[in-house]
Amino acid sequence: MTKFRVDAPAPRLIYTFKAFRNGRPLWEDGFGNLVTTGGKNDLLDKYFSGSAYTAAWYLGLINNAGFTAIAAGDTAASHSGWTEAGQYGAGTRPAITWAAASGGSKATTAEISFTMDDTVTINGGFVITDDTKNGTSGILYSAGSFNTPRALQSADELKVTVTMNMT
Repeated sequence: MTKFRVDAPAPRLIYTFKAFRNGRPLWEDGFGNLVTTGGKNDLLDKYFSGSAYTAAWYLGLINNAGFTAIAAGDTAASHSGWTEAGQYGAGTRPAITWAAASGGSKATTAEISFTMDDTVTINGGFVITDDTKNGTSGILYSAGSFNTPRALQSADELKVTVTMNMT
C-alpha cells in the first residue's frame, strides 16, 4: 500500500511594521508567524464543518518584557512565554479589515495604526478574534516575533500591514 503525504500548513501571516517618530520613519521590520493549534482547529471547524464563523479579527502587540517564546499551544487565555503590550492610546485592539483574496493571498485593506502613549519595547504581534486589550477570550490565530525587539516612545506611531498567504 502506498502512503501519501501532503503538507498543507494553515495560512500563515506575514506582518510588516513601520514605526514613525514626529512623522519621520524610525524603523521597519517584519516577520512570518506561527499559527497556533487553536487557530488551525478554528479554521478547520469553520471552513470544513460549517460551524459559526467569526469575521471580526483584531491585531495586538507583544511586549518584550519577560518574552521567552511563542508556542503552538498558546491561546488567548494562556501564553506563558509572552504578554500583550497595551501601551497605545486606543481602548481596544484595532480591527483588521481584509481585502478580497487574490492569487492565493489576502492582505489588510489599509495599514493598522497604533499611537503609543508610553515607552515600550515590543517583540511582535498577534491576530485574535477579541478586541479587548489584554483580554483572555477569543481565538488566538497567530503570533510572531521580531529577530530583535523594537523600542518605541510615547507619541510614536506604528503602522502594520498583515498578509495571509497560501502559496
